[in-house]
Amino acid sequence: MTLPLHLQSFSLGDWQTNCYVLHATERDAPCWIVDAGFDPAPMIEYIRERRLQLEKILLTHAHLDHIGGLHEVRRALGPAPILIHPAERDFLTDTFLNLSAITHCPVVAPPADGDLTPGVPVELDGVEFEVRHTPGHSPGGVTLYQAQAGVALVGDALFAGSIGRYDFPTSDGELLLRSIREQLLTLPDATRILSGHGPPTTIGAERRHNPYLR
Repeated sequence: MTLPLHLQSFSLGDWQTNCYVLHATERDAPCWIVDAGFDPAPMIEYIRERRLQLEKILLTHAHLDHIGGLHEVRRALGPAPILIHPAERDFLTDTFLNLSAITHCPVVAPPADGDLTPGVPVELDGVEFEVRHTPGHSPGGVTLYQAQAGVALVGDALFAGSIGRYDFPTSDGELLLRSIREQLLTLPDATRILSGHGPPTTIGAERRHNPYLR
């Protein structure tokens, strides 16, 4: 039986940040947003056209390009709770931690309403996602993994042919590689990887070809 899961991606803002809308039923159903980058109008319009009800906003991490649209999303769709790993709660309102202090557009996002806790699943309309802690690019990076659908939303931990940057003040390259090896490369090869930037890939493709993982 095919899992009822709709997953629509949007590349938003100058950074072309991949943000996602997840819902189990085509229309008139609860939905999640995973990351909310700058200029989220296309994502908002998608939700409105299908009469989806925004239930939660889940953040893979809290760098500026993944949180810059939070205020706009909540103004348009209502104050849905924002969930993030506890290690990055402060990033939402600290422009130095979320890296926006060095740009022309400092970002002070709404505070988090709850936590994404590794090992504690989150459920959307009967579809359960596993929360895996994948720090290194940032201390509270998480991956949302749905085993039956064979998909993992990994934020900026892993990309097609590359890995997340680890030259930021709160980054750790060794920790990032350990996260990828222990939390991502342990998934089945067929698992689709949906990253925070760039095209989708699979675990098997990255295991075989990613130069950073050799």
